[in-house]
Amino acid sequence: MSWDEDGTPHPLALRRTGRSELEPDRLPEMRELEVLGWEPAPEDLRWVFLPYVWPPADRTWIPDRSTHWAVDTALDGHGHITGVECAPLPEPDLRDLDREADEALAALGLPPRPRGRLWLLRPVGPFTTLGALLDHLDGLAAAGAVAARPSEAFLALARTELAALAAPEER
Repeated sequence: MSWDEDGTPHPLALRRTGRSELEPDRLPEMRELEVLGWEPAPEDLRWVFLPYVWPPADRTWIPDRSTHWAVDTALDGHGHITGVECAPLPEPDLRDLDREADEALAALGLPPRPRGRLWLLRPVGPFTTLGALLDHLDGLAAAGAVAARPSEAFLALARTELAALAAPEER
């Protein structure tokens, strides 16, 4: 298991460089990979470890050249929107997001994620979508009385099941 620290991004990502004002899910390379069966790794903190334990043949990453936006909405006394301002999320706020993930990973005994990556995963085993596979992991956790949150027990359950699903069938 690793973050593939020395690995290279998916080849489709190499055609594009530079910062984009698009959000991560709107990047052209993200959309191209989704057409090929890749799905963005979930952003929910309970899945923060997922790319680390995902079978290497079914995970990839692209450089994060997106912009994360802060949206401020002004309302009048009646709850009607009177103005909306969008601005790139300041660097300290981005570091806060990374720190929260790094703290959760450290509590699991895992190293921090490499910076500047957007992870994509392909479903393994009989599952056709990432959502279906995550539901399966949630079901296994519930059946085993394991809380579906970042914990050593949930990490071990996910790691074991993903390895089993990715293993070639024995004949």
